[in-house]
Amino acid sequence: MASHKSRASPQERIASKATTTIPLRCQSLTEEHLLPPGVCSLLNPAAIYANNEISLGDVEIYGFDYDYTLAQYSNLLHSMIFNTARDILIEQYKYPEGLRKYEYIPGFAIRGLHYDVHKGPSIKQFMDIFSLPEMTLLSSVTDYFMNHNIEYDQVHLYKDISDAIKDVHVKGMMYKWIEKDMEKYILHGDETYAVLNRLVSHNKKLFLITNSPFSFVDKGMKYMVGKNWRDLFDMVIVQADKPNFFTDRRKPFRKMDEEGSLHWDKISKLEKGKIYKQGNLFDFLRLTGWRGSKVLYFGDHLYSDLADLMLRHGWRTGAIVPELETEIRIINTEQYMHSLTWQQALTGLLERMQMYQDEESKQVLLEWMKERQEIRSLSKNLFNPQFGSIFRTFHNPTYFSRRLIRFSDIYMASISCLLNYDVNFTFYPRRTPLQHEAPLWMDQLCTGCMKTPFLEEMVHIR
Repeated sequence: MASHKSRASPQERIASKATTTIPLRCQSLTEEHLLPPGVCSLLNPAAIYANNEISLGDVEIYGFDYDYTLAQYSNLLHSMIFNTARDILIEQYKYPEGLRKYEYIPGFAIRGLHYDVHKGPSIKQFMDIFSLPEMTLLSSVTDYFMNHNIEYDQVHLYKDISDAIKDVHVKGMMYKWIEKDMEKYILHGDETYAVLNRLVSHNKKLFLITNSPFSFVDKGMKYMVGKNWRDLFDMVIVQADKPNFFTDRRKPFRKMDEEGSLHWDKISKLEKGKIYKQGNLFDFLRLTGWRGSKVLYFGDHLYSDLADLMLRHGWRTGAIVPELETEIRIINTEQYMHSLTWQQALTGLLERMQMYQDEESKQVLLEWMKERQEIRSLSKNLFNPQFGSIFRTFHNPTYFSRRLIRFSDIYMASISCLLNYDVNFTFYPRRTPLQHEAPLWMDQLCTGCMKTPFLEEMVHIR
């Protein structure tokens, strides 16, 4: 993690790479010649996007995770997690008191980042939405130590921070905050009810598999859906211990009563209206017979929720990606479209004109290269000054984006997006061109009309 040494506040140092305004030196050309009229605002933030063809008419059973799938949370929750874990580091792990100056910065980190803890060949990847405060705290502590010349062991530092964050969850602090003030932390409750009620009214079966405890889920669902929320679900499984739920056959299902007490009798069937704890997917499949493409499961974690279901069990999967809404709104801005279009034009000019090696041409090429780099940085900063888009790193998809494509049939900002589609709607993925396929950018359209550099010289080599 980088250190930012200045007299600025800790928050300002951490986010010091703020977006800067870079003049587009050929902006008039970009607007007038390279950007077709009406091209902005083409993408709908509330749309569902398909990686594979899938017909909802073939789906009979809908499954859901709870946190960040049925229940969406405000940024205030991340601030509480950050502040509490920071205080645990100071008060229990005896970290420097000066860390209290650091506060959570919404939008500082993005999912999909990797962190090298020098622990063998593997590195930590942050894929969970709940990992955003952990990444910010890790950056904050590292920033403090580097600015105060404090030596530290990277492995132990990461373990302390990870344990402090885990305490917030394991000890139930987060659950208490949310239960105490649902209105402050839970978003889109009415939409969650509308989605579930609509599916049930069309004779779809519903089930819930979550790692959260029943008392927490029960209070949240009563807030969003109503006191009879369990009537909508054919099965409710809590404290499932995903992703182990999908891979470990050993843990049996246990029935829970209204008070949360466990019954130890053998489970021979999963009954509607009952609550079950732990269990495993293999028993779930055996007891329900719910297999293959007639099942569609929604979750926010690409590994814990979706990967095994798609790769090993043939379920259809839907990824909930809250960041999608913000990113699409940025993509739809004229500033982004102008930057991206002129960047592509410069790339084409550099590629075709690099054959000219006289001094004047070399200088022009250097200017183009510099301007192209400035625009690339500007485009990245529009999403996130530190790390750019969650989906793309310059011209390549991010690791997160590649995993999203691999492990989800469809993806969307929230389950409320389902309300925009008929229950029998078929999603078709768009054909995206490979590098050698149909040109989409203005800089490529005339390539076939131009003389290919060095072609005559290549003829003599044959």
